[in-house]
Amino acid sequence: MPRILIVHHSPSPGTRAMFEAVRDGASNDQLEDVEVVTRAALGATQADVLAADGYLLGTTANIGYISGALKHFFDTVYYPVMDETDGRPYAAFVHGNLDTGGAVRALESITKGMGWRKAADPVEVMGDPSRQDLEACWNLGATVAAGLVM
Repeated sequence: MPRILIVHHSPSPGTRAMFEAVRDGASNDQLEDVEVVTRAALGATQADVLAADGYLLGTTANIGYISGALKHFFDTVYYPVMDETDGRPYAAFVHGNLDTGGAVRALESITKGMGWRKAADPVEVMGDPSRQDLEACWNLGATVAAGLVM
């Protein structure tokens, strides 16, 4: 059974709502053959990354960059998992109050260095997530998960 790992830093209500929508999309009833594992960014390990077939990454946009917690995650796993996870799919969801561009660029740079393949465009939300934003998050989770069983 394919496994998707959702690594997130979701301290704000907006980012938490986005994470929950992504998780619900990845684990919807039509995707019974996908195991969804969620880890807070500060608790995710190399073993979690190696055991997964695809990734969903969630972060706040802090001062034009990804959260320190997600940066710590990448600092911890980057070199030890790079060769073994090359080519695996990922997607991201980013919440900010002023700008998400720097965080998205950082995620794309880091994942490119790891050899991960972008499975979908990131969902970027500024301010409170709307119903459409949360639907986009649900679809993001479902899309990446469905890609693992095709």
